[in-house]
Amino acid sequence: MERTFSLIFFLVAFNLANGQANYRHEIYRSFISNDMSKWKSVIDEMHRQPNKSNSFLLEIINYQYGYIAWHIGKENFDEAKRYLELAEDNIEKLEQIGYNPSMVNSYKSAFNGFKIGLNKLKAPFLGPKSIEYAELSVKLNNENPCGFIQMGNIQFYMPSAFGGSKQLALEYYKTAEKLMEKNSSTIENNWNYINLLIVIAQAHTKIKDYKTAKEYYEKILKIEPHFQWAKVEFETLKQKQEA
Repeated sequence: MERTFSLIFFLVAFNLANGQANYRHEIYRSFISNDMSKWKSVIDEMHRQPNKSNSFLLEIINYQYGYIAWHIGKENFDEAKRYLELAEDNIEKLEQIGYNPSMVNSYKSAFNGFKIGLNKLKAPFLGPKSIEYAELSVKLNNENPCGFIQMGNIQFYMPSAFGGSKQLALEYYKTAEKLMEKNSSTIENNWNYINLLIVIAQAHTKIKDYKTAKEYYEKILKIEPHFQWAKVEFETLKQKQEA
């Protein structure tokens, strides 16, 4: 009987882990192919799952985070607001039980940034909160790349008149890159890693360092040779260098 119970427990645990791996792969392929309808269907399916573990809930939040950011970029504000509310409900559940506070604070920083993206008038109130949560995330765990990514985002999007610095943003982003690359298993099929490389390439483009930006697009295409968007950006940069 005890052996049977152990076997059942193992199979359930294996299926849960395998399911999470499949979600991660599906989100990654959706990111590479820019298929946000598939991305939405994955997070909606995950949201419907009963008895979510803490790690599963944190995974959903990560995918909601990417989905919200994409819609804010496309100015689909109603969709962004709807999923931001769901993500904040999820983060509150994890915060209440004290689960992974560094990650929780990194997302709280990001979500305050999203609210600024939805309403620029809230920047004076929400901006300092976003900084506070990002700094706390790093303080709680200086091996967590997500905290450094948020620190980078704050510096990148903050106007220079208020202390923003693209160079400082790059320092934070590259710290996150190094932390991610410490463990190759964490970057495989990880949309966050490819997105970080894109952000670094774009930041170098912004400061007109086209050579380094090109090197990052080459790095991305070495990982994902069929990533069409990166191919276009790479060719555009080559033309700028040749001009």
